[in-house]
Amino acid sequence: MPSFSYHAPCCPLILEFNQQQQLQAIHWQTTMTETLPKLTGFWAQQLDAYFSGKLQAFNYPPSSAGTVFQQRVWQVIASIPYGQVVTYGDIARILGSAARAVGQACGKNPLPIIIPCHRVVSASGLGGFSLSNNSFELNIKRWLLTHEGATW
Repeated sequence: MPSFSYHAPCCPLILEFNQQQQLQAIHWQTTMTETLPKLTGFWAQQLDAYFSGKLQAFNYPPSSAGTVFQQRVWQVIASIPYGQVVTYGDIARILGSAARAVGQACGKNPLPIIIPCHRVVSASGLGGFSLSNNSFELNIKRWLLTHEGATW
């Protein structure tokens, strides 16, 4: 899969594309990867617009790489408006599932930012992010929510 680097204000990103040049995954990085080519074109413009506050929703389908349940969760997440948050429990009620299962599906989201899993929080606070509770990922989640003007 071809990969490209993008320097987002919250952290460096690696974007992976399939052979048909469809975006397949986005990965958070702690440092910029100088060996990869820099992202240009459509996705660089989309991310630039999002990070400058000009783009509030990406018109891109959730990944088909996950399970049927994960895809259902990602579809609900994709519909959360910019600057708003919902809880894992809210999504679980919509889907007739459990909050923990929703959290696990959020963590498997291959397209964070595009499918805005950062907008899903715990009923008691921030919750996890990218299947992690470490400070690096949680700081990215805080940054993205603050960027969008969300309160939680």
